[in-house]
Amino acid sequence: MSGETLAYDAKRAGIDPGPSHLPSIRQMEMEEERRRKSPLNWLKEFLTIVVVALVISTLLRAFIVQVFWIPSPSMRNTLIEKDRIAVSRIDALTKNIRRGDVVVFRDDMGWLGKPEEASTNVGRMFTQFGEFTGFVPAGGEQTLVKRVIGVGGDHVTCCTATGQLAVNGKPVDEPYIADGQAPSNIPFDVVVPKDSLWVMGDNRGNSADSRYHMGQGEYPYIPVSSVVGTVQAVIFPFNRWTTNIGHREVFSDTPDASQR
Repeated sequence: MSGETLAYDAKRAGIDPGPSHLPSIRQMEMEEERRRKSPLNWLKEFLTIVVVALVISTLLRAFIVQVFWIPSPSMRNTLIEKDRIAVSRIDALTKNIRRGDVVVFRDDMGWLGKPEEASTNVGRMFTQFGEFTGFVPAGGEQTLVKRVIGVGGDHVTCCTATGQLAVNGKPVDEPYIADGQAPSNIPFDVVVPKDSLWVMGDNRGNSADSRYHMGQGEYPYIPVSSVVGTVQAVIFPFNRWTTNIGHREVFSDTPDASQR
């Protein structure tokens, strides 16, 4: 009995016999082409790519690296206004913060005053979303960038008889200070609390850093938990590209507080 007869008998009996033969390779190719050209299928693939990209960028931002831009001259000439910087979050997560590091930190101490009310306009929402995912450099409205001079337990003073800053009694040569700037025009003598940092800008005469927050009701030390990460490089503009940011070697001969 032929296949045609079986199919005919099945139809008479009300049974769907299904295809009488397998589709050809050409038919399968045409069906695949039709599926690819479907607007719904294209939209599905596009959304999948977007979601994957957002997940990857958010994970990178949360655990590896985040991009910020520099809004002020307080770190000149190491970092200048509008520089885009790559900030490693690994050192913050591992609490591997050392003297000489340049760190980005949240203003948990209130140095910048009360934050402005968040804007509700669409542009601001997109900016916040872009900063969160890492597609837009963070502007640093409530973050700051400074250099770590003292860590928990350090005795930091300025200035010595030769006009230098000293850490645990050891004078420090600071090659990163902006040309024409003194180590400090404000004398100070502090012991950094445990799990805290004493920070200063490289542009010492134009940096509202730890020195400027020693007054009544203020707090000059940065909790290590407030550190977002360490600056690893200037990545834009391209003519400013450099990885010569941190200077741990400057403090290589500085004794630890426990050795004093």
